[in-house]
Amino acid sequence: MPEAWHETVNQVAVAGSRLSLPEHEDRRSCQSAAQTAWVTRTVVVGELPAALREWLRSRQELGQDLFDEVWQGEYHVAPAAHRRHGDLDDQLGALLSPPARARGLWPSGSTNIGEPADYRVPDRAYFSRREPATFEPTAEIIVEIVSPGDETYAKLGFYFGRGVREVLIVDSDCSVVEWYGRGEDGFIRSGRSRLLELTEAAPAEQLDWPPAD
Repeated sequence: MPEAWHETVNQVAVAGSRLSLPEHEDRRSCQSAAQTAWVTRTVVVGELPAALREWLRSRQELGQDLFDEVWQGEYHVAPAAHRRHGDLDDQLGALLSPPARARGLWPSGSTNIGEPADYRVPDRAYFSRREPATFEPTAEIIVEIVSPGDETYAKLGFYFGRGVREVLIVDSDCSVVEWYGRGEDGFIRSGRSRLLELTEAAPAEQLDWPPAD
């Protein structure tokens, strides 16, 4: 666990909250994804036991903390994603990077959006500048690939508050692509990217959806 986080992290959530998924028509017909996803978490409040602190430090040393996040001082432990996740991530990079670069955006894989005491780690991000930072204040486009029981939709409010302009959510279980743009009070499903001049149908049709388990 990085030294800089010792004074900012006040809770650790190890992989009980309930997350409701948006009820879109294309999601209703998907039998593999329930309308409510359950996230099983163990929350440790207050001073971290020595054994837990050592476990977190070991995760960092082994490179197992790449997708961990801090939500307003609460450390969220996230396991590595399924191989299907990586399959889609690789394809999305190939599909989105050319139009992004043509419009002056710089692509990135997983990165930290926010600040040390409060940040999220999307699967991909596209920025208006190339100069990297350990903690990026915002991004033009965020890409999230849904994993069973993850917190993808719970991150939307954070991204909106950070000034992210668009969010692309890809769900391999349902073979669904959702593009969100900024509304007055939050993200709304726009069906297209104004920044990349693409519709949801473009990546949905071009992706070679990986087979289920």
